[in-house]
Amino acid sequence: MNVRVTRPKLVCLAGLLCDQRMWASIAAQLEKEADVKVVSFAGFDDLTAMAQHVLANVEGNFALAGHSMGGRVALEIHRLAPQRITHLALLNTGVHPKSDKEIPGRMRLLEEAKNQGMSALAEQWLVPMMSPKGRCNAELMTTLTHMVESYSLEDFEKQIHALLNRPNAEEQLAQISVPTLLLSGTEDTWKPC
Repeated sequence: MNVRVTRPKLVCLAGLLCDQRMWASIAAQLEKEADVKVVSFAGFDDLTAMAQHVLANVEGNFALAGHSMGGRVALEIHRLAPQRITHLALLNTGVHPKSDKEIPGRMRLLEEAKNQGMSALAEQWLVPMMSPKGRCNAELMTTLTHMVESYSLEDFEKQIHALLNRPNAEEQLAQISVPTLLLSGTEDTWKPC
């Protein structure tokens, strides 16, 4: 009797201005253990639509990992179809509702992109989010900068709209019954390499 062993599915969700490059090394490390699919959200302006897109394009049950905005999408996927999620990882994502401070900060970044372009936005937005070790990794910083630059201003505006009009994810946390990992980064001050 031939028994076919299927690998578990892992869906990795990209964050704001991120794409497959963000998950490339993790996907490569896990390719023998799981069927890894990376989803990014260029062109979307609504977290629920992002979640519905994932559910429509991934068959069956799956583990779910979301980075930053992707973590918010993961929570929305869990809200829409909790029976399909086997495991959940939320990485450097927030669950809080938008604050009065968030709106001007996001609008400032959008204005930076409009006035100076996506390269200037990458410098102003991406660099401070990286750890000292990450900032000193020239290859990584080049890859991530190109990733941000590959997005159009229109895509950035849409993703900002999605984040500012997001559902309240705090309420969703109490509903999660699958094994869940919640990791957040640590803030540090910039140090030259």
